[in-house]
Amino acid sequence: MLEVSNLRVPLDRLDGTEQSDLAACRHELSRRLGIKPTALGKVELRRRSIDARKKSAIVLMYTVRVDLTQEREAEDRVLARAKKHHDKHVARVRDIPYTLPAQTTSTLERRPVVVGAGCAGLFCALALASAGLEPLLIEQGDDATRRSEAIQTFNQTGVLDPLSNIQFGLGGAGTFSDGKLSTGTKSPAHRLILQTFVDAGAPRNILWDAKPHVGSDILSTVVTNVCQRIRQLGGEVWMRSRLVDIALSDARVQSVTIERTSHDGSLDTLEVATSDVVLACGHSARDVFALLKRLGVHLDRKTFAMGVRIEHLQATIDRAQYGPSAGNPALGAAPYKLVAHLPQGRNAFSFCMCPGGYVVAAASEAGGVVTNGMSLSDRAGTNANAGLLANVFPTDLPGDDVLAGVDLQRSCEHRAFQLGGGQYRAPTQLVGDFLQDVPSSAPGEVLPTYPRGVSWGKLDECLPPYIVDTLRAAIPVLGRHLRGFDEADAVLTAPETRSSSPVRVTRGSDGQSVSTQGLWPCGEGAGYAGGIMSAATDGLDIAQAILRKAESGA
Repeated sequence: MLEVSNLRVPLDRLDGTEQSDLAACRHELSRRLGIKPTALGKVELRRRSIDARKKSAIVLMYTVRVDLTQEREAEDRVLARAKKHHDKHVARVRDIPYTLPAQTTSTLERRPVVVGAGCAGLFCALALASAGLEPLLIEQGDDATRRSEAIQTFNQTGVLDPLSNIQFGLGGAGTFSDGKLSTGTKSPAHRLILQTFVDAGAPRNILWDAKPHVGSDILSTVVTNVCQRIRQLGGEVWMRSRLVDIALSDARVQSVTIERTSHDGSLDTLEVATSDVVLACGHSARDVFALLKRLGVHLDRKTFAMGVRIEHLQATIDRAQYGPSAGNPALGAAPYKLVAHLPQGRNAFSFCMCPGGYVVAAASEAGGVVTNGMSLSDRAGTNANAGLLANVFPTDLPGDDVLAGVDLQRSCEHRAFQLGGGQYRAPTQLVGDFLQDVPSSAPGEVLPTYPRGVSWGKLDECLPPYIVDTLRAAIPVLGRHLRGFDEADAVLTAPETRSSSPVRVTRGSDGQSVSTQGLWPCGEGAGYAGGIMSAATDGLDIAQAILRKAESGA
């Protein structure tokens, strides 16, 4: 099999379907490799990206794998021709697929407990179950169906379920933030993760899109099916089950205490003996951070980010990115990724950009407003939105409390609740007014999509001054990078406080907490991931570390 990259296909030969992608690639492969179309066997798409640097001549770039009908001899001729023409983008496939662990004969004395059913926890539990270690996966929120109902109830009534919401429940926060699978990391596990999602119901194009996404309308089904696979492999999954204590002896894990809450409100407290606890509880599990601090587990402050959601008309972003080709079905709704490096030494950047998406009400604590963004699979909403964030450094925080970042997040969320007038309405301001430091009173052309309603005014009072000043300086700079980004009618909705964890549960080279044997910090909440793909990869890595422990008999 050969892999061929840098295949360039003009936009006018595509219609947005997989069939047109394959047909165009077969045509280009025949020309590129100097062989007849009949010599091409199966063609597999591996990567698809958009080159829109020339708005009048957009092309799509492909990497494909192809079998030739005459196999080895034909491959040798093609490779020799590529070498003669100095084509470095044709090569024989040599990679070894990454797979889930096989059943192991090694065992742990007691089954591992995985805390949190976001992507880190799901993939860690999946790998452990595949190896036959029968993990227990606990999640304080609901399954996908009940969780969706709780979110809908909150959006309609303002009645918040603190256990089950945008942050907590099967699939974690990523389930309701579009399911973006882009990552700046590289790992042989990425293909396995994507294929697992496809097998669980995600669209096939995530296997080759350079900026893949699933969509929050599909993710509920996907994570449900992954959860079912864990059970089929011998794992156990408990929903509405919250970690409330960890018993330690000589700095080693002995057991966990789990509080299970039924839907009628009754509580059942259980102690589960275990020597291995994977902490994959996400960046919003503040009760877990407090528990770890009380137990003396080593924690560190880390840099995190806060800011606002910014909304534009999607048509504005499409025109800025694709020019006269905006709206072409082969391109879809345009994304963006922006950063402004400012003279004062701080930066502002876009985060979790949702083409054709919606700003969501992401509170998980009573009396606090939190925003995030999501898109459905078709990305057909009128608006584009993204987080517009600036970093909070450990040196920005007062005192020496390791949870000072959590306190800052919470204070901003509570102040936003007050500014919004209660009922989880969000403070909102037009970009033009924000830049002039004057309050807003009504929307312009861009209508805010935050579901609990908004309160027009000024945002300054619910964010630290260094965040406000950084965003105010950055927006005109970003407008020079992306036409229309700084348009006066764009909408800012505050606050975005949960982009990342303000705490790191510090681990050593073996994957365990530096202070506590048997405690395995994992994923975003522990400070070791920054999105679905990196979190899932970290979950797989921690599972492998636990398997190495089992094999060593430690």
